[in-house]
Amino acid sequence: MKKRTGLIKSNAKRARAVWGVLPKCVLQSLNELSARHALSVAIGDLQLLDGRWYVTHAGLLRIAQRNRCSGIRTVIQERLSNPASNRWVFKATVYKSPRSRGFVGYGDADPSNVSLLVHGAELRVAETRAVNRALRKAYGIGLCSVEEIGSYSPAIEPAPRKQNASHSAGVNASGNGQPRLRDRLCLLIRQHQLNPTLVKRYAADFCGTEALRDTPRDLVESFINNLAEWAARDREGLLCKLNSYTQPEEVKS
Repeated sequence: MKKRTGLIKSNAKRARAVWGVLPKCVLQSLNELSARHALSVAIGDLQLLDGRWYVTHAGLLRIAQRNRCSGIRTVIQERLSNPASNRWVFKATVYKSPRSRGFVGYGDADPSNVSLLVHGAELRVAETRAVNRALRKAYGIGLCSVEEIGSYSPAIEPAPRKQNASHSAGVNASGNGQPRLRDRLCLLIRQHQLNPTLVKRYAADFCGTEALRDTPRDLVESFINNLAEWAARDREGLLCKLNSYTQPEEVKS
């Protein structure tokens, strides 16, 4: 009981540090999730998007581990998949015990329902979604998982006005029908549960400027590509790098 109480307080503190001032209803939901499922904000079990909590794949796996899950089996649904168009469908079965009949979940992914950042990895996304759905069924998790919500890629925006054509593109330009760099960066932060404040400080150091809006587009794009590659290859190493930008007063708090 004391451990859960400590987790509730820790989650609330961490959530405010990452997402700022939160509405009372959002904090109440977080408290309930902390008490019921022992999900931790600090280690990436939960993600807040548009005022709603989502459980992560890592959080679901930790719930399964705590409950001594017997096993997870995944199978590609070949008749429903189309490798030529990068469309994949998986079936996942979670066995809570050796005698369990299994809880089944299906997951699909194709270029139309995944982020631009993971195009080419639709097969892995589909498997993750299937596992997440099966785990949520098995352990009664009412929250949708963040990996299931599909693409956050924004719609194509109008081209910049002519009078701005000679200015540096920065993070606000849409450029030839492509998603804005700011949107790509926000998507990357959400997808890998990164601390926005630390990412901002790292970006300033990487680009050698105080504000990204004053930075040339090609330099910002280089930073985002570097961040995306690092997050996909070695997220733990990236987190260590970001933590190096934590200010002393933040550590004390």
